[in-house]
Amino acid sequence: MIPVVNKILDIDDVGKYIINDSKVRREIAKRSHFGFFNMYLSDYIKYPTAPFQREMFEITQDDATRAAVIVAFRGSAKSTIFSTSYPVWVMLTGKKKFIVILSQNQDQCEFILSNIRAELEKNELLISDFGPFKQIAATSKWSASALLVSSYDCMIVCISTGGKIRGIRYRNNRPDLMIFDDVEDISSTRSKEGRDKTFEWFSSEAVPAGDSGTKIIVIGNKLHEDCPMMKLKKQIEEQSFSAVYREYPLLDSNGNCLWPQKFKTQDDIETLRKSVVSISAWRREYLLENVPQEDAVVLPEWIKYYDEIPELSKDLRCIEIGIDLAISQKDSADRTAMVPAKIYHWGQDIKIYILPCIVNERLNYLQTLDRIKILYSYLSMGYPLIINIEEVGYQGSLVEELRKQGYHTEGVKPMGQDKRARLTVTTPYIQNGNILFPRKGCEELINQLTGFGYERHDDLVDAFTILISKIKEHNRKPPVVTGEILYGDDFIF
Repeated sequence: MIPVVNKILDIDDVGKYIINDSKVRREIAKRSHFGFFNMYLSDYIKYPTAPFQREMFEITQDDATRAAVIVAFRGSAKSTIFSTSYPVWVMLTGKKKFIVILSQNQDQCEFILSNIRAELEKNELLISDFGPFKQIAATSKWSASALLVSSYDCMIVCISTGGKIRGIRYRNNRPDLMIFDDVEDISSTRSKEGRDKTFEWFSSEAVPAGDSGTKIIVIGNKLHEDCPMMKLKKQIEEQSFSAVYREYPLLDSNGNCLWPQKFKTQDDIETLRKSVVSISAWRREYLLENVPQEDAVVLPEWIKYYDEIPELSKDLRCIEIGIDLAISQKDSADRTAMVPAKIYHWGQDIKIYILPCIVNERLNYLQTLDRIKILYSYLSMGYPLIINIEEVGYQGSLVEELRKQGYHTEGVKPMGQDKRARLTVTTPYIQNGNILFPRKGCEELINQLTGFGYERHDDLVDAFTILISKIKEHNRKPPVVTGEILYGDDFIF
C-alpha cells in the first residue's frame, strides 16, 4: 500500500486520479496536506499547481516551521490553502485542537468560517471518509464565529482584528494554530497610529495568546512600507522574530510569471492588468510593490540618507532651526516641533543635513523658551545659528523675546499658503538630494512627510517646511547673522 501512496504523492495533480479505496485516500491525506487538498477540495482547483503553491503546502506540513509570514499576490490561493484547507487538515490529522483564525473584520471572519463549515456539512467525500462531523448541542453550536467539531474534539474560532483574545482556551488547550489572514486593509494602514495599533494588538495581545508549541501563519500583502507585514519582515531579517518569510509577486524582477500554468502568455497577464481599475492597485496587489497614496506629496523613494556629516569647515554656511509652536497641551493636540539642520555650500550645490536632535514635545511658553535655548547651546558651538519661528498670533511674542535675549531669530509668515502647498515647495530639494536625512533619529519626521494628509499629526512637517522655506530664502540672499553665541560646555543633548 505504501508504494502506491508514494507514487501518487509524486504526481502533481492527485485529484484527477480516481482512488476507490478509502483507506488509501485517508493514508494520503494524513501524510500530505497537498494530497488531502487535491482529493477532498478538488473543486477549488481550476489550474495546475504552481511551484510557489507547493511551497505553501510544504510550510503547513513542516512541523519545524513554527511561524511563517507569507506575502502573495491577489488570487494566489493563499487564503484557500491557509484559511480553508489547512484548518480542516490539521483537525482531521489530530495535530491541532484549538485553531484560531484572525481577519480584518467580522464579516470577513464569518465568510472564512462559512467556507470551512460548507466543507464539513456538504463535502460528500470528506464526510464519507472522515465524518460525520458532529456538534455537541448542549454546550456548543455551529455559529458565525466558532465551530466545535465534537468527533475530533477540535474548536475553530474566527476573531476580527483588535478583538479580545487574551486568555482564551478550549478546555485545557490554548490556541495551538493561529492564522492571521489579511488583518489589515488600506484604511487601517494609512496612518501611523492605525499601523501601530494593529501591530501592537498582534504582538502584545494575539501572539501571546498561544503557547510554546503554537504555530503561527501570517498571510497578507504590502499595504504600506511600515505596515505590520513589513515590520514582521524586518524583525525576521534582524533575527528578532524567528519565522520564515516568503514573498510571491505575480511577476518576478525579470518579468517572469510565477503561475505560468494559469497565465500562459503575456496577453493573459495584460488582460488581468486591464481588469484592475487602478494602476496603484495593480502594483500593490499583484506586483507587491510599496505604493504610496495616490495624493502623496513626498514619495518614500525620494528620501535620501547620510551616514556622517562632513567635518566642520569653511563649507559650513550656518545652522538653522525650524520651529512650529503648539498652544494646546492636550493629548490629542499637536506638539511643539523643532527641526534643526546644518547647511553646506551655496546655490544648486547646497546640502541640507537634517539633524537627529529633533524636538517634538508638548511644551508651555516657558518650557518652549528653555528648550530653544538648550538646543541653541548644543548646536551653535561658535557657528552662526538662525532660529526660524512661524510668526502667527502669540508666537510673535516668542520671536521678540528671543531677539531681546540676543538670539538671531526670524519670523516666518505663511503668506496665505496652505500646508500642502508649503510642503510641495520643498519636494525638489528632497527629490534632488539637496536635503539629506540621518538613518536614525528622524523616523517620525519622515513618516509625517511621506504620510502627509493621512497621519494624525503633522507638526514636524510644519517645522520642516518653516526650516526649508527660510533656507531657500537665505540661499538667494545670505543673512548677516547677529546675536549672542552660546556654548554648551559638557552638555549632552
